[in-house]
Amino acid sequence: MTRKDALLRVKETWEYAVGFLFVLIVGLLAGTISGIVGTGSSIMLMPVLVYQYGPKEAVPIMAVAAVMANLSRILAWWREVDWRACAAYSVTGIPAAALGARTLLVLPSRTVDIAIGLFLVAMVPVRHWLARHQPNANLWHLAAGGAIIGYLTGIVVSTGPLSVPLFLFYGLTKGAFLATEAASSLGLYLSKSVTFERFGALTPDIAIKGLIAGASLMFGAFIAKRFVLRLEPDVFRLIMDGIMIAAGVAMLWTAATV
Repeated sequence: MTRKDALLRVKETWEYAVGFLFVLIVGLLAGTISGIVGTGSSIMLMPVLVYQYGPKEAVPIMAVAAVMANLSRILAWWREVDWRACAAYSVTGIPAAALGARTLLVLPSRTVDIAIGLFLVAMVPVRHWLARHQPNANLWHLAAGGAIIGYLTGIVVSTGPLSVPLFLFYGLTKGAFLATEAASSLGLYLSKSVTFERFGALTPDIAIKGLIAGASLMFGAFIAKRFVLRLEPDVFRLIMDGIMIAAGVAMLWTAATV
């Protein structure tokens, strides 16, 4: 090996290590915020994963990390899970997520970036519309919502802006909301991950990257528990709007520059 080759390898290793450390730092921050507001970890972490690994790897990595993030919220609030609501949402959401993941695998990478970016930006006015109308939800609504949101979860990185208001309209708050939304989302992301594995998109290397990213999300979720009761609703709304717009624009920028 020549000196030039050695220096090039050192440079590549250094860049990979710095990028990996950045993923962990953003994952810790994202896990903390999502542990407080109930969503946002995927929205924050996905642009970083796309930049570091590309969209085709980033989506299954995020699916594995999301499984761990939701598991941590369940463990933190285990006794407050509403299992009836979870079952109603999951019975339709789990197969729908598998169908959505299969749809995603046949889409070009650039289309994936554009779809995720447009979805995140569009969720800002949709969330405000839902907040103004304040509909009431029952178990049947949760089942119908699970089918729609499950399919979208299979295609895009996060549907928290849709699932969060659905469970809030069902009447869940604070710990019960965080635990039940996480338990319901866990089944969807497990279904998505299994589908990726069956069709060869979730290799051992990608799974390890997802587990490491997920570990930072889990740690952040446990840090967040003490802050849940302190967050004002207006602050929550501003945080989520900012996260979704920034992440959506980042994804569209990536699609435009590739």
